[in-house]
Amino acid sequence: MSAPRSSLPSSSKKRKVSTNADQDEDGTLKEIKQLESQLAAAIFNNESLNKIANLVQLALNASDANHVLKAVYALYRTFVTLITKGMMNSKGAGETEETRAVRAWLSEHMNQYVECLGELLQDEESILRTSSLQILLSIQKHLSTALTTFSTNPSTSSGKPQPQFHISHFRKVVSALLTCPPSSRFTHTSSSKKQKLSGSSEGLLREDVHDTFLNTWLDVHDDIRWFFLREAGTLLSKSDAPNVPTNLLSLLEKLSTFPTDPKELNTWWVEELGAKPPSPKNKKGKGAAPQADNSDDSEVEAHEDKPAEDDDDWRKFFDDAPADLKDQKRKSARVHTLTLHQSLHSLASHRAVYTRCWLALLPKLSSVEIRERDGKRKEVGNRERASRGYALKVLNVLHRGVLPHLTRPVLVMDWVAGCVDYGGTVGLMALNALFTLMKEYNLDYPAFYTRLYTFLDRDVLHLKHRARFFRLTELFLSSTHLPAALVAAFAKRLARLSLNAPPAAVVMLIPFTYNLLKRHPACMVMIHRSVESVGPSDDPYNDKEPNPQHAHALESSLWELHSHVSHYHPVVATLASVLEEAFTRPQYAMEDFLDHTYGTMFETEANRRIKKEPVVEDTNLAPTNVTDQLWAF
Repeated sequence: MSAPRSSLPSSSKKRKVSTNADQDEDGTLKEIKQLESQLAAAIFNNESLNKIANLVQLALNASDANHVLKAVYALYRTFVTLITKGMMNSKGAGETEETRAVRAWLSEHMNQYVECLGELLQDEESILRTSSLQILLSIQKHLSTALTTFSTNPSTSSGKPQPQFHISHFRKVVSALLTCPPSSRFTHTSSSKKQKLSGSSEGLLREDVHDTFLNTWLDVHDDIRWFFLREAGTLLSKSDAPNVPTNLLSLLEKLSTFPTDPKELNTWWVEELGAKPPSPKNKKGKGAAPQADNSDDSEVEAHEDKPAEDDDDWRKFFDDAPADLKDQKRKSARVHTLTLHQSLHSLASHRAVYTRCWLALLPKLSSVEIRERDGKRKEVGNRERASRGYALKVLNVLHRGVLPHLTRPVLVMDWVAGCVDYGGTVGLMALNALFTLMKEYNLDYPAFYTRLYTFLDRDVLHLKHRARFFRLTELFLSSTHLPAALVAAFAKRLARLSLNAPPAAVVMLIPFTYNLLKRHPACMVMIHRSVESVGPSDDPYNDKEPNPQHAHALESSLWELHSHVSHYHPVVATLASVLEEAFTRPQYAMEDFLDHTYGTMFETEANRRIKKEPVVEDTNLAPTNVTDQLWAF
């Protein structure tokens, strides 16, 4: 009986297929190299550039990552040569119809190439993602330099052309970073592999692209940061892509470098923009011509698709000084009258675009779309959880990393006040931001302590974030000018909650109350009043009253804390007895008590040094008679 024929191909057939694949790969690479050489010769000899279309199509249709990489770099070198020679720029009135047609044809294919690079930012191959980002920003530099060199704009006082920035190309880069279109190479894969590659990260900025753009450009170069903030704010108002707010927040929350002094504006990706601009003229001065200054904007915008509205009109809003500064003499020109070059060297302009970007982003984070298939109820629940998560990310950086750089920090008051309604950690962080606005930026928010009082519920002493809560609450109640009735209400509410609290929370609460009484002597009556006169049955304190100043806490006593003198845990009992002694010791350092848990308390007791050995019975002594035996029994 003959052996069954194997379903696998023979070794010779394997080698033949492998050889054909290698030949196809070598043929594609040779074709790319040949097309690039032909295009280089055509540019040098001023011949037909039709081969660009072939190279662009090869980059768009290639499925192998190595082929795509070779093709995009070949196109990069080709287009950089064209840009450097000025073939992508308008020659003004002296341009012939044929030259204009060639330039339009080149721009069309370059747009296809740039769109392909934008899609490759989401490719599954890391080398394609980072290379595409580097190429896009490198093209940005070459286009801006060429726009300055071959510009028809008026020259500066030194005789040099006015520095410019190629906005239309950068707008496409920002759109690709924030909208994250899927890679065109996905169309060459099966549907199952496509779903696996995209997965749950579809539409979200890749981590390596995020880190590379942030650390190499956004956090370093002042011109990139200024234009990114401006274009991102515009994109938020015009784009319906659901992940634009999420991607923008991921970049802004990690932004660690923002100028605080005009001298810090000294790093430029487009080197021509580093030249010192002409001094802005005040509107009152003779010969001042804001219209002439704005010609720089119009010339730059004329190179790209001009929007329906003037992009710089929004800057007028940030020129209105706060009430306390309106009487002061303005020493500099208004932001909306500056040219783009002057805006890049103006600290006020950087703060204006930063403020506008955040004000456009914050409302979007509250309405982020969550796509679910399991029903509307689950979708609403996920949307609320997502909004809480985004709010917490913002609030973690708001008071230190955002508010100091806004033109008017009180503009975010409505959004922060809305976050208080979330409660929990998010609401607590929102109260911290509100307190910062009240303390440092003169925000008038009379209901602050009423809202803080509502956080004192039955769960506050059991949650994992109670240490953060007490840190912030001690800060909020640190002022000695607070009404005694208000402070007494907080002390009384916490004392009432301590009756059902774990020992670790009570250990935290007693020093907290001691510090409150030490700081506000008018509340000392609450521990001097006898327990018999104000007991649990006739306590005038109203724990249902939402307004702390109307809760009659000052007429009550802290009998709840006195009850802890008989607590089963010796540490709590010892600490509670402090309130019965004279208040001669300084205030407690709360950091010594905030991080206590059951585990830390047990470890403290287990490691405690025993000064005197306890008395124990010696079981080695045997009874000598029957009576001793019975007695021992």
